[in-house]
Amino acid sequence: MSIASVAPSPVHGGSFSFPGNVLDQFGPGLRESILIYLTVAGSVSRMRVLESDSIASVKLRIQMDKGIYVRMQKLIFDGKELARNNSCVGDYGVADGNVLHLVLRLSDLQTITVRTVCGKEFELHVERERNVMHVKEQIVDKGIVALCLKDQQLIFNGEELEDQRIISSICRDNDTVIHFLLRKSAKVSAKVVDKDVEVSIVAPDLSEDTEALGGEKAQLGTQLRKPKAVAKDILQSNLILEPIVVNSDIKLTPAIKQLISGTLDGLERDKQPVRSSEGSGGAYFMWDSSGHKYISVFKPMDEEPMAVNNPRGLPLSTNGEGLKRGTRVGEGAFREVAAYILDHPRSGPRRCYNEEEGFAGVPPTVMVKCCHGGFNYAAGYENASKKFKIGSLQMFKKNCGSCEDMGPRAFPVEEVHKISVLDIRLANADRHAGNILINKDGCNNRLALIPIDHGYCLPENFEDCTFEWLYWPQAHEPYSPDTVNYIMSLDAEQDIELLKFYGWDLPRECARILRISTMLLKKGAEKGLSPHAIGNIMCRQTLKQESVVEQIIQEAEEAALPGISEAAYLESVSSLMDSRLNGLFP
Repeated sequence: MSIASVAPSPVHGGSFSFPGNVLDQFGPGLRESILIYLTVAGSVSRMRVLESDSIASVKLRIQMDKGIYVRMQKLIFDGKELARNNSCVGDYGVADGNVLHLVLRLSDLQTITVRTVCGKEFELHVERERNVMHVKEQIVDKGIVALCLKDQQLIFNGEELEDQRIISSICRDNDTVIHFLLRKSAKVSAKVVDKDVEVSIVAPDLSEDTEALGGEKAQLGTQLRKPKAVAKDILQSNLILEPIVVNSDIKLTPAIKQLISGTLDGLERDKQPVRSSEGSGGAYFMWDSSGHKYISVFKPMDEEPMAVNNPRGLPLSTNGEGLKRGTRVGEGAFREVAAYILDHPRSGPRRCYNEEEGFAGVPPTVMVKCCHGGFNYAAGYENASKKFKIGSLQMFKKNCGSCEDMGPRAFPVEEVHKISVLDIRLANADRHAGNILINKDGCNNRLALIPIDHGYCLPENFEDCTFEWLYWPQAHEPYSPDTVNYIMSLDAEQDIELLKFYGWDLPRECARILRISTMLLKKGAEKGLSPHAIGNIMCRQTLKQESVVEQIIQEAEEAALPGISEAAYLESVSSLMDSRLNGLFP
């Protein structure tokens, strides 16, 4: 069952009651508890917890009371995500009267194939909590056919679907096919009037053939009157979608050019961006010119978590730090592009944009500026002083869901390993199952994993590094010789220069982390360590317990002489790392 079907309704002033809580057993005399306020989707609920409660237990209580599955929850306090489930509430500094924001991490876009009696097929992406009536509206809105909603008939498994039927109760996977039938048909005509486009939809007589569903003719079965509906679509004259290229030596590939031009075509044909219901920032699915499929995903910098135009209601950052430790608000788009640039193909680094897929399969991503009224503006689009937005544009990859939707044992070892290489190298602070997509090869049903959402990679420190694949069985397998060869070919200094070539002068702290993480990955692979072993050296076990690599850095900084060069400092880190690895893995 999709979590979207049990999303919480607004409850103002309500409170959670949890049977079995220590307060229920010993009464109100126990004062260890604190009262916090949980906000979600505009509603506020009161909740009593103990400072010693784990984050996992708090999420479980929310699931029991609200029906929101634990894996879909993201708790945020004081601008930071409470991401470590085995840490305590008190570890994050949560005190009596504090407010926690609950952001739902939903995988609720359902792919539906609509097949007409003529055999034509159209692909729609619909939120799972929507009903059949919404699908009919999409059929009209996307230009598949221009008909009154009552004239559509949708059939699934031989049964006509009622308008109020919820999509999640019909569709169990992304291969669902719904058959589309006409009770009536219509003619569509369009003409330009000044700068507007006037669209006329006319229902014809019985004797007329109609051109519907892509030009195929269908006979009417009943006599119709001749109503005329006229709709005006004002094309936006100030549409902008351009790549931001800071170096004249950078040449965009045909695929990147097609990504940009195809997205612009969709906007020019009034295919409105669809804001994703997932995540804590603004991310928009962008249509192609047909409006039948997504072509890209746009993430504006000013809609990132705690940014000025964030659409999720999160508070503004008070010190510029992002949702994850060691990241900055407004730099997520740079990191998205950097992850693609540094996902080197097996043949070597990307000296320029090229068509070859990277080792981990990060989708092609480019920095763009875009102007459109469909994005989020705190003061409203018309009143925005600077209407265009700068952000990352990433190629939309067809998929059959994310790793949240199935158990990890089905994933090929090499697919998990390729993502582990990327995450360790870039010190990813936000790798969870929801941002790894699954693609199924139609020929042999082989699963391929696609990593997305890299706005929290390349941080200034290792404090928030988290990899969900650490707990998957594939992570305990050692790297293959081919993967080890790829790892040994990596060069952090070249990577830093490459990012500078593309326009991002990596901050000193971030550059140091990239050097150290690459060093750890190469030393671990050379010793035959598994991704699990290397990842455990990088990631904290609890919020307050420093990871092994953080301990190494602390030792190096304490031993460093004033004015020491970066090369000498890294040499000290390397020596300490060798000593620690030899002690842990003799």
